[in-house]
Amino acid sequence: MSVAALPAPASTAAADRRPWLGRLTVVELRKMTDTRAGFWLLLSTVLITAAAVAIVVVVADAPDLSLQDMVGLAVQPASLLLPVIGILLVCSEWSQRTAMITFTLVPARSRVMLAKLLAALLLAIVAFQVAFAFAAVGTALGGGSWRYSAGLVGQVAVYTIVPMLAGVAFGAALRNPAGAIVGYFLIPIAFAALVSIPAIDGIAPWVDQTRTTEPMLEPGMTAQEWARFGTSVALWLGVPLAIGWWRVVRGDVQ
Repeated sequence: MSVAALPAPASTAAADRRPWLGRLTVVELRKMTDTRAGFWLLLSTVLITAAAVAIVVVVADAPDLSLQDMVGLAVQPASLLLPVIGILLVCSEWSQRTAMITFTLVPARSRVMLAKLLAALLLAIVAFQVAFAFAAVGTALGGGSWRYSAGLVGQVAVYTIVPMLAGVAFGAALRNPAGAIVGYFLIPIAFAALVSIPAIDGIAPWVDQTRTTEPMLEPGMTAQEWARFGTSVALWLGVPLAIGWWRVVRGDVQ
């Protein structure tokens, strides 16, 4: 028998059949958009963004309008609603009992988690672009100022992306849709109330994500503001993601 006729080693054949990460990301994107919950959440985000911009254009005076303020307003619906889609993206694997199928087709669970994060990242970027487009149209219709810092584009993009990734992280850590959604919104609020106690309120500007993310919508963030934002991201994104990654990769699938 010639060498060419010899069968390929099992490990090589398995590697050849392994789905490309880009394909897995497309599959995860489809999971976020082709379900009823995902579709209505995305549609609600777009409609609420459009309504908010339209109301401001009608109510506010032209001198009070600026692209900077409009963008800060337009990204709020996405930063609040998109994390729910990220939560459902992960939790649906367990609530709908598809995790066994997913991990049978793709045994490398870390690749599945990475694809979910990439899909969430891409959707958040698209949401930021849509919000920016709505803000630009609103500014044009309202005759407002087009003043906008180039560096602010990156800040607001990060402001929109981080909550989406945090939603995926909470979903992976809790793996229960209702619990993850309640935990995502309630735990930071309860924690912020806790650190407002006078004895420990000194750490609040570093761990209260409401305070640390506010400067993201204003130009010229200082090094200290970036440090505070990074600390809160490590707490509210890094910690749940580390727990969730371990639970998904190492936990039992039922």
